[in-house]
Amino acid sequence: MSNQAPAQFTPPSLLLTTIGLSLATFMQVLDTTIANVALPTISGNLGVSYEQGTWVITSFAVSNAIALPLTGWLSRRFGEVKLFIWATLLFVLASFLCGIAQSMPELVGFRVLQGVVAGPLYPMTQTLLIAVYPPAKRGMALALLAMVTVVAPIAGPILGGWITDSYSWPWIFFINVPIGLFAAAVVRQQMRTRPVVTSRQPMDYIGLLTLIVGVGALQVVLDKGNDLDWFESSFIIVGSLISLVFLAIFVIWELTDRHPVVNLRLFAHRNFRIGTLVLVGGYAAFFGINLILPQWLQTQMGYTATWAGLAVAPIGLLPVVLSPFVGKYAHRFDLRVLAGLAFLAIGTSCYLRAGFTSDVDFQHVALVQLFMGIGVALFFMPTLSILLSDLPPQQIADGSGLATFLRTLGGSFAASLTTWIWIRRADQHHAYLSEHISAYDPTTRHTLEQLGGATPQHYAQLEQMLNGQAYMMSTVDYFTLMTWVFAGLILLVWLAKPPFTAKAGPASAGH
Repeated sequence: MSNQAPAQFTPPSLLLTTIGLSLATFMQVLDTTIANVALPTISGNLGVSYEQGTWVITSFAVSNAIALPLTGWLSRRFGEVKLFIWATLLFVLASFLCGIAQSMPELVGFRVLQGVVAGPLYPMTQTLLIAVYPPAKRGMALALLAMVTVVAPIAGPILGGWITDSYSWPWIFFINVPIGLFAAAVVRQQMRTRPVVTSRQPMDYIGLLTLIVGVGALQVVLDKGNDLDWFESSFIIVGSLISLVFLAIFVIWELTDRHPVVNLRLFAHRNFRIGTLVLVGGYAAFFGINLILPQWLQTQMGYTATWAGLAVAPIGLLPVVLSPFVGKYAHRFDLRVLAGLAFLAIGTSCYLRAGFTSDVDFQHVALVQLFMGIGVALFFMPTLSILLSDLPPQQIADGSGLATFLRTLGGSFAASLTTWIWIRRADQHHAYLSEHISAYDPTTRHTLEQLGGATPQHYAQLEQMLNGQAYMMSTVDYFTLMTWVFAGLILLVWLAKPPFTAKAGPASAGH
């Protein structure tokens, strides 16, 4: 197995290409979270309510989810390098337009454009990295990409808050301009001599239409479900029915059409099927647990947004340190072992979180997050390698786009369902605890005496204590459940079959 890069890539050239590709992905992933903390400021400046302002997030998520599975068709039609460069440049343009938007409709429209053109960036980065690295070093490339994927969404809220406070909210979009221009220029310069492999396949308009409507409706339902109390809302019911019908038509059509816009037949490959299931399940669970923790710290433990962010941030430290080593030495191990160790580390972290009490301090929270970083460092690279390992070279872009789409959708499900489960479980615990609150109960009387007497003010304090305990119990329940989820993923990953060497795609032709 060769350890040398393709002939046209010297080590400095390969490093520069990797930086250019990774910066574009960092920029795109960063934009999935950077606007979150700026929403109150954006909404106030543009004269809309906070609820209306959340469409800044929803519009990007919906359009990005729709565009992701189209990556394979677009790369075959226009060429992988050209698609990457144009997607990056259009992302820069959309970011600039977001920054100069003067009204909420303008900003939402430009965020839709930004989400659409961002779709191909991550899959194309993954595909091109596999193409330019020699087989023995592709693990290193995927590990570096995994590091970017982990660090960017953690950095987003911290960077977004600092920019909004120190400058103004448009700069959370303007910072993409120099980054994107540099990334596009580097990739164009380094890959200008690469052969362009294209094929003029007819557009599957029925598949595209059903995808847009089905995924768009589903993403809106997931994004707005908690706010509208799910199926108590006619809007959610209608949106769910539309999504169900159009996605059913989409699946049937794509499996029978000669030139599908999304190649669902990839699931016939065992490792792609198992790897994608592991990736989506692991990412959704990981996304959910790191959504609940900062919410609990802020709403129940009295943390500010900044301190909650600092408590969560250590999860990104070890991946930065360990990812290069994982990439360098991963080929010496069975990737199922590495993925299993990742789930063991994350599952153990969930078990430790399930032991939290309302007295847990900042250091304890941060240390558990730091330990979880070991699992994160071992998760993405082995999983990505497994799911791409049995795909033909010409289907790498399709597989990467489809897996990334499903991973994104898994994150959306996790964001909606995790919060719903957490709140509902807290309500159940609150109801149970309230049954034991009575003026005639000795424990209740003793607690009120400690507070200073049975006054309305002290009853309110007692209610606050009760609510905090209910959410504490709900948090413990949730992390206990996630411990078992990751235990199941350890078993699931062993259904994949070696070898797990990712193949270079069409972009490597001619080397």
